[in-house]
Amino acid sequence: MCERFDGQVLLIVNTASKCGFTPQYEGLEALHEKYGKQGFAVIGFPSNEFMGQEPGTEKEILEFCTLTYGVKFPMYEKTQVKGDDASPLYRKLKAATGDEPGWNFHKYLVNRSGKVVGSFGPRTKPDNEDLVAQIESLLATKVPAAAKVD
Repeated sequence: MCERFDGQVLLIVNTASKCGFTPQYEGLEALHEKYGKQGFAVIGFPSNEFMGQEPGTEKEILEFCTLTYGVKFPMYEKTQVKGDDASPLYRKLKAATGDEPGWNFHKYLVNRSGKVVGSFGPRTKPDNEDLVAQIESLLATKVPAAAKVD
């Protein structure tokens, strides 16, 4: 990923502003806020690959997320998340889990050492008991001495 997130637990999500799952932004921000000081971050990657549900510019996407859902977690530029044109990050996520996003709001959970430890489809809401339990378990683990996230 990048040094900015070394030693952190990450939830990487492909997002879209015009999707039935878009209200998940609120829950994702709540997770980011609740666990952020413990070394957790939600990271959003807008994607327009599923029925054109993210047509805006990066500026429009950021304004929508901030004004509508109060999103403060990092949002990156539009990203290809599937197929041969997937970004290097999403190719690594797929290789690690065998799962490729089939729709918006697919979530990948990454431990403090940078290992992908979970993959959750879009129907898994951010407050899902299993997802939250896994996040809390990973946060309870000590930060590795030489954490390097790929």
